[in-house]
Amino acid sequence: MSTSKRPDRRPVARRQAARRRAARLRKARSTLLGCVAALLIVCLGSGLLLTQGKAPKPAADTGDSPDTTVMADANAESDAAGTTDATAAPALSEAEQRIADATAQASANTTGNAPTVTDPDTWNAKGKELMDRLSADEFFVSEGINVNEKEGFPYLIAVNRAASTVTVYTLDEEGRYTVPYMAMVCSGGSDTPLGFFATPVDYPWRLLSGPCYGQYATRIWDAYLFHSVPYYTQHKDDLEYDQYNQLGTPASLGCIRLAVVDVKWIYDNCDLGTRVIIYDDENDPGPMGKPGTIYTDPADETLRGWDPTDPDPENPWDDKYLSGTAIRSQSAWDEWNAAQADGRWSGSLTPTDLQGYSTDSSVVGTRG
Repeated sequence: MSTSKRPDRRPVARRQAARRRAARLRKARSTLLGCVAALLIVCLGSGLLLTQGKAPKPAADTGDSPDTTVMADANAESDAAGTTDATAAPALSEAEQRIADATAQASANTTGNAPTVTDPDTWNAKGKELMDRLSADEFFVSEGINVNEKEGFPYLIAVNRAASTVTVYTLDEEGRYTVPYMAMVCSGGSDTPLGFFATPVDYPWRLLSGPCYGQYATRIWDAYLFHSVPYYTQHKDDLEYDQYNQLGTPASLGCIRLAVVDVKWIYDNCDLGTRVIIYDDENDPGPMGKPGTIYTDPADETLRGWDPTDPDPENPWDDKYLSGTAIRSQSAWDEWNAAQADGRWSGSLTPTDLQGYSTDSSVVGTRG
């Protein structure tokens, strides 16, 4: 019986396969170019520097993704054509890298305003320049300013009222308080006095104008103190949370408000008689820069009544906030870590006294 010869479809199949491969290749190229374009748009829009050589996160598998062989071919063809990696970040200078590292460290707990950090290699020179300038200022000369060592007092505290920044200084090789040790964000007010003072007394809790209450208060002069952001009542869970979100701006009746971690550091480490300078420089917060802030949500009734940096064990905030947002020198970080390890930090806690709820500021209003 005769049979008819089956037509040879292999040339057609090969052509169809070639077309499919070409289509996949075009799709791979399109996908690759789309990814690069998207990354460029993100970089240009946000100003972020992408790390050289870091691969973008792969897209979810939809079933239509080109196979890896085709993608590899597309990459190879792109390389062969001389295409360069448009997402590679330029190398940072040494100074830029130091600033980036210091900013990253100072930003670890920042959820509000971002910090502005200067180059750590310039801190000492800028500190000396500032103290020389204040020591030559006629106003501070008449105030009797003295930035030379006072025996038994390792620190001097300088408050930049206009920039809402407190910078603590320690001694240089000449025995002058010019070496920046740490910077804290604060809030003063138009009634905050300018001048040169020495701390006379401190209090674990202090009644303030309003009335309201502050933790870890240290008097600067007359009615003006360093203290925490005010509390409606003398309870650690009754913080004036709206006022907490004002840290870093002029917001007080004249006292210097700080986060609990920072005002407690002064309370613990700056003996009575420590010198305090209060001056104005709106354009330069200080040699180290200005720290950022932590935002507390007024609608969150669980957290809003607490200062996030309060070291009390009952504090419901995450423990990561306990170091606050201060910009610290390495010496200050060493001291901080040592105080955590040897019990000094926890040994001076005010007694836990809780109200059980946070006062509603929309009803009571803010004070202090």
